Amino acid sequence: MGGRCGVLGWPVRHSRSPAMHEAAYAALGLEGWTYQLLPVPPELLEETVRGLEGAGFTGANATIPHKHAVLALADSATDRARAIGAANTLTFDGGRIHADNTDAPAVVEALPFDVAGATALVLGAGGTARSAVWALLDAGAADVLVWNRTRERAERLTAELGGRVVDGEAVTALLGPIDDVAPRGGGADRVAPIDLLLNTTAVGLATEQTQFDHLPLSAADVSAFRCVVDFVYGAQPTDLIAAARAAGVETVDGLEILVRQGAIGFEHWTGKPAPLDVMRTAARG
Repeated sequence: MGGRCGVLGWPVRHSRSPAMHEAAYAALGLEGWTYQLLPVPPELLEETVRGLEGAGFTGANATIPHKHAVLALADSATDRARAIGAANTLTFDGGRIHADNTDAPAVVEALPFDVAGATALVLGAGGTARSAVWALLDAGAADVLVWNRTRERAERLTAELGGRVVDGEAVTALLGPIDDVAPRGGGADRVAPIDLLLNTTAVGLATEQTQFDHLPLSAADVSAFRCVVDFVYGAQPTDLIAAARAAGVETVDGLEILVRQGAIGFEHWTGKPAPLDVMRTAARG
């Protein structure tokens, strides 16, 4: 027995999820399973989601800008999705919609070191940022800072989930002179003012944008972190990831997070262990 799945987004044509899931189905010999793009504008989201099971869908992922809205449409949800206030994975069963947030465990699993006791700077305050902040604090991070262009939104996030708000000037002050950061080799022995930088904004999704024109730090500042995480992905590394790699800083790109969050949904929908290596290869295309 097969199943039909897809990813809801607007825009969504950039998504690698179909290639990733289709490769996993093929690797495990899961006949009759398909995964497709579901480009849906916000005004048609509710109508579309409520019609998916009737159209033969087993599950669906949700990406920008639908992560808040799909949670509100669910009949039930995991505790973490409720706490975060956003969902990215839907399961349809007997006319009911169940929501989960697999971004949260995915980002912690993807990190190159244990986040317990670490400090982190999260850029953005949307659904993905909420997932990251919740996941970091749940995993024992000592301090999570949140920057957003609209400060009120960051204040609302931290009031609900924890962490503290910083503005652009505070970010500059916290990073300090780059020459004070040592050693420069990256890796677990690296001493940095802030351990983790996580970009959850959509800046970098469009190729005509330069990330550093819209974020509260420069390319040179990136060397002040032990690890840089960018949820955005595309055909080429984002400006943020490229700068981090050039500085010898460990990185986690959006494709790795995509693979890990997708694997959780895959296992839930199919009941089979996800072939991570296959999914990773397909996602990187």
